Parts: sequence; structure tokens; C-alpha cells
Amino acid sequence: MIAHVSGVVAEKFGSSVIVDVHGIGYEVAVAAGDYERALLNEPVKFHTYHHIREQSQELFGFTSLAAKKLFEMLITVQGVGPKAALAILSLGDSELVRNAIANGDSAFITKASGVGKRIAERVVVDLTDKVGMALRTDVTALGVSHEIHHTDEALEALMALGYNLNDATRALENVPMDLSTADRVTMALKG
Repeated sequence: MIAHVSGVVAEKFGSSVIVDVHGIGYEVAVAAGDYERALLNEPVKFHTYHHIREQSQELFGFTSLAAKKLFEMLITVQGVGPKAALAILSLGDSELVRNAIANGDSAFITKASGVGKRIAERVVVDLTDKVGMALRTDVTALGVSHEIHHTDEALEALMALGYNLNDATRALENVPMDLSTADRVTMALKG
């Protein structure tokens, strides 16, 4: 299993990036946001999901571990394959997608290419309790907004320690964002 690919962006086409790793080029299918951030001849690291089928093998890459974990949750939903999951993650950053699922917003999920109303509703029903609580709330309805950004290093650290996305999100829920990453992780582990 290929867990990650680190190298230099050699080519970009369609929704894939060719990553040159010491002379070997790996084709990695990525979400729209990661595609835009990958610059030719610049170093890049993708956390990868290695999808093996009878006739082919494909790598799906993500710049954040949280996005990879969300992708892995999405493909557990009946009717959602890797390409549909990648299309859903292409709607915005992984935190935006996670919050849409947590809020039961199937209309947002239907905006993904190839994802109909029935599949979007199934995603919401199957994953709402697995993705954790919504961290972006409606400012007008509640008067406040609380957000954890998808590149939150503390979230990534907790997931590297074995927490799933839901548990890591809940552990960081009441931890102030202005602390250092180490302090936030420490508080989350104690809490």
C-alpha cells in the first residue's frame, strides 16, 4: 500500500498530477483545490489512497490527512466510488465538505459532478454521525462563528496519534485556536 508520495510536480493534466519521485513518475488523482495548489517543478507531498481493482490501480492524493480520512469515509457509502468521492471533495476544502455533511446539507453534495440527489442523501445519512459535529456554524442564526481550518496541524497531529476524524474534531472543540499546536494537542489529549 502506498501511504504517501513526496516529490516534484512534473506534469499536470485533467485532474491528475504526475509526481516525480527520484526518477519515477506517479500519477495521482487529486481534488480541484489540491490541483490548483500543485505548481510545476515545485516539491509536493500527497497522502494517498491506493485503489486496486481487477483491471487497474489508481492513486488518489490529498495534501491533508483530514481530507484523506474524509475520502475514506465517503467511499464506504454505497454508490460512492473513489471518483465520486474526489468530486465531492472538489466542492471545497475538506472542512467545508465535512461541515456540509454534519449539517445534513445534501443539496451542497449534489453539486459534485456525477452525484445525484439519492447518493447525496445517502452520504448525509450514512456519515452525519461519523464526521463529528459541525464546526462552522451559521453566523446570522447564532451570532457567533467557530471554525477549525482544514489545515489545522493539531487536528492532523491527533489523527496521526490514532484518533479518527470525528474524535479528533470533538477533542479540539473547546480548545482555543490561538495556542501553539503543541499546547492545543496537549489540551485535547487531557480533555
